[in-house]
Amino acid sequence: MNKKTLAKLEYNKIIEQLIEHASSFSGKELCRRLKPMTDISAIRSAQDETAAAFTRIVKKGRPSFSGCNPVNDSIRRLEIGGVLGSGELLRICKLLETAGRARAYGRHDNADEMEDCLDGYFEQLNPVTILVNEIRRCVIDEDEISDDASPGLKHVRRAMNQINDKVHATLSNMVNGSLRTYLQDPIITMRGDRYCIPVKAEYRSQVSGMIHDQSATGSTLFIEPMAVVKLNNDLKELYGQEQEEIQKVLARLSADAAEYTTEIHTCYTILRQLDFIFAKGALALDMNASQPIFNTEGRIHIREGRHPLLDKKNVVPITLTLGDTFDLLIVTGPNTGGKTVSLKTVGLFTLMGQAGLHIPALDRSELAVFHDVYADIGDEQSIEQSLSTFSSHMTNIVSFLKQVDEHSLVLFDELGAGTDPTEGAALATSILNHLHSRGIRTMATTHYSELKVYALSTPGVENASCEFDVETLRPTYRLLIGIPGKSNAFAIASRLGIPDYIIEDAKTHLTEQDESFEDILTNLETSRKTLDKERETIAAYKREIERLKMETSQKQEKLEAQRDRILREANEKAHAILEDAKETADETMRNFHKFGKANISAAEMEKERERLRKKMAKTRSGMTPEPAKPKKQYKPSDFKLGESVKVLSMNLTGSVVSLPDAKGNLDVQMGILRSKVNISDLEIIDEKPNYLQKTAKRTGKGKIKMNKSLTVATEINLLGKTVDEAVAELDKYLDDASLAHLSSVRIVHGKGTGALRQGIHKYLKRQKHVKSFRLGAFGEGDAGVTIAELR
Repeated sequence: MNKKTLAKLEYNKIIEQLIEHASSFSGKELCRRLKPMTDISAIRSAQDETAAAFTRIVKKGRPSFSGCNPVNDSIRRLEIGGVLGSGELLRICKLLETAGRARAYGRHDNADEMEDCLDGYFEQLNPVTILVNEIRRCVIDEDEISDDASPGLKHVRRAMNQINDKVHATLSNMVNGSLRTYLQDPIITMRGDRYCIPVKAEYRSQVSGMIHDQSATGSTLFIEPMAVVKLNNDLKELYGQEQEEIQKVLARLSADAAEYTTEIHTCYTILRQLDFIFAKGALALDMNASQPIFNTEGRIHIREGRHPLLDKKNVVPITLTLGDTFDLLIVTGPNTGGKTVSLKTVGLFTLMGQAGLHIPALDRSELAVFHDVYADIGDEQSIEQSLSTFSSHMTNIVSFLKQVDEHSLVLFDELGAGTDPTEGAALATSILNHLHSRGIRTMATTHYSELKVYALSTPGVENASCEFDVETLRPTYRLLIGIPGKSNAFAIASRLGIPDYIIEDAKTHLTEQDESFEDILTNLETSRKTLDKERETIAAYKREIERLKMETSQKQEKLEAQRDRILREANEKAHAILEDAKETADETMRNFHKFGKANISAAEMEKERERLRKKMAKTRSGMTPEPAKPKKQYKPSDFKLGESVKVLSMNLTGSVVSLPDAKGNLDVQMGILRSKVNISDLEIIDEKPNYLQKTAKRTGKGKIKMNKSLTVATEINLLGKTVDEAVAELDKYLDDASLAHLSSVRIVHGKGTGALRQGIHKYLKRQKHVKSFRLGAFGEGDAGVTIAELR
């Protein structure tokens, strides 16, 4: 690829973005040297690597390769037996540690993770853990070696510490003792590698020792007292031994590293390559890019491509085809309409794709492999060479017309501009026709109507236009294939304030052919917009139909599931009833035989029969009755607020909370449920607790007066009620039972989930009327009944 084209299409700016995503110096260098390739196998391999890195980053995050520092010079020194410094050994150590982390990152920990083309890179990494551990044990940082690096070094440093302690002790005694009056400051200092004390110059003769330095004013002399000279000499000798021991440690570590030069070099090579590949993957993620499909037939199909250097929030995607049914695309439309952006998008995508980079477009976008891309874009005017814009463009075009072939992609921006329109249009047509006749993939932008006609009348040549909204005088940046663009000069001028009479006069200067052609373009534009609106409407209808189909399907599935559940529950209940009936029948037969053989009293037989009757009644009460009809027809005036009523369709009782409206509808409160019901579905009832018997006596005034002692039953049925409803009714019942002096009562609550039984027992524990309570025994109702003894 020629450098001029790379610069015009701003390929270098993409490389700069790629470099920012690399984390090591070596990886950045590989990014900087990345150029488009022409071998389709190499291109596909590079694209697969980018895709694999993209997938791994999304699933596991981005690995760091910051420890991948160049170590080639160090490796060469190791190969010839050289000794590395502590800094070089640490760089090798960091490189191997980075290799270890990368190898762990590359492992597939989950069974659902698929193998990819990067596995081979990760498998080649050998972090040489034994060498890393040894370097870390011996080298603390570039300027410090650990005491434990070798026994000799540890022994020398122990001796140095002992002498240091003696020197400090001796000098401290001097500083804090008899010499204190002779000192400038009571401190111990170092001059060179010797311990000294600061003595005032006038007391030089009072302190015996060697002068090593003096202050700038000469008032202070730094003297090494004779008492520590030998100690300092011993210390200096130990310093030399320490350096010898450090060199021995470095030589040993270097010898160890020399055994793994192949592994170190492999780790460096692989890590910088992985850093480069993951930089491509990170760039693809940042651009929301996808892997293009490559072909060698010169076919380009970009699906909603976005120029990567434009603002992501504002860039308008373009869909473009070239090289399938036509090999020459002529893009027309007003200035600032996006023609040049479309041109650059095609060229830049081609360069990025052939460099192994993903392109910011939808999946299944296609790109062709071109051996070279030639672009004539931008203002080529050169003052230095005394060339006009037209001359510069022609010079550029001539330079690559000699080199282009059927494996080239040619891009022209405003072909033939900068000269007489008639001659420019004729020249542009001739150039494009020459390239078209050779089958060279070409894309050009222009204002010339002659080129629009050429595209309409020539097979294998297609028009395209960048849409422009005349009402707002703004481009939409949408690229429309197959439709030539209008210049819209008159419309734009009119909207900007040019008087109508000037516009009308300008129209008279158009030839009849030009005017007819513009009318055709206007009709085409109108038809296209109408079709677009209809297509959008149809698409909206389709989406609505799909939504309704999905909702209907979901409802159908839900209904079928409910039907299956209801049938299953009904079968289970029927089976339970049959089982219960069978047990009852068996028990009855056994009792019948027993009563026939034994001398059983009639009272006991009647008691047994009563038990069976109650059991059957209980079974009937659990079945859902058929909706009843009211015993009589009621008028709206029959219903008063607070009236007790029965909702026939629901088989529930409640009270009226609103008067009937014009249609006969009123609100009924049924426990916690409130519902609007028609009076035809209601029956007025006499609100008496179910435990009150009908025994009554008539007074002298003809009114009925209930006698508590005669009307309170010994049993209350709370089946089907909530805990709150049951407790409220039970509270009233116990008051009545206590007034009637009943000794015990039977509370029927059923088994069910046990919630009602627990609520009733919790209530009974707090009642002063209740002496004790228990669950019913066998024959009394078992756990479905509670027997309460009253005080």
